[in-house]
Amino acid sequence: MSKKKKIKVAIQGIATSFHEVAALTYFQEPIETVECLSFHALCESLKNDESDFAMMAIENSIAGSILPNYFLLQEYHFSIIGEVYLPIHMHLLALPGVKLSDIKCVESHPMAIRQCNDFLFRLKNIEIRESDDTAVSARKVKEKKLTDTAAIANEYAAKKFGLQILEKRIETNKKNFTRFLVLTKGRETAKDSNKASLCFEVANEVGSLAEALMTLKKNQINLTKIQSIPIVGKPSEYSIHIDVEWKRRKSYDTAIQEVLRQVRNLNVLGEYKKAKIEYK
Repeated sequence: MSKKKKIKVAIQGIATSFHEVAALTYFQEPIETVECLSFHALCESLKNDESDFAMMAIENSIAGSILPNYFLLQEYHFSIIGEVYLPIHMHLLALPGVKLSDIKCVESHPMAIRQCNDFLFRLKNIEIRESDDTAVSARKVKEKKLTDTAAIANEYAAKKFGLQILEKRIETNKKNFTRFLVLTKGRETAKDSNKASLCFEVANEVGSLAEALMTLKKNQINLTKIQSIPIVGKPSEYSIHIDVEWKRRKSYDTAIQEVLRQVRNLNVLGEYKKAKIEYK
């Protein structure tokens, strides 16, 4: 029998990064990860059929929304087919034998740094340096044998690169999670979908957005997120991104038909099954 071909999933970062952990969590089967050092490269990988799916972080419970990724969603027109809420535990990693007093620089992805601001603020005379990825920072400490530099990353990176954990759980809030979107080309909708991501524009008039949101309320549609994104080249105009949930599909379909008459350029970015948030 022929061996089953592994699906390819584009991730931002390298092996052991939070994106890889999210991909493994979602697909629950062996996958081949396609490493991309930027979200733009991740989208290009999916666009050019170098990967079957892409895993994209979209928001963190401490650091907030990743706004550039909303622009990428609009630019590439991928379909959102699922989501993952991944508990994020940040650790300060260094070479074995290195002490906290030896550290003069801490390096990590900017979102990881923002999630650990309170801890980093308490460190004195430490340079904070941004990188492309948490795991890349951990690998750099290992490969360059940096005795004065620590990386903020997860325990998988610590094990892979043979680093010690100087400080555990340095994230500002212990109930810290990142939401990831699962992207693919084309249009796919899960049969048991109960959540959707939409974007649209409204007239720059009093009550235009409120009217659309009241339509959702009237049809018992729960609004779980709203995010405005500036429309390039159109000052004071915005694209509105929302996430909604429903208990009855018919209610959602009815609401969409009504909202279509109230907004401009309505785009359904994806309909998928709501993921659970499980703190660990």
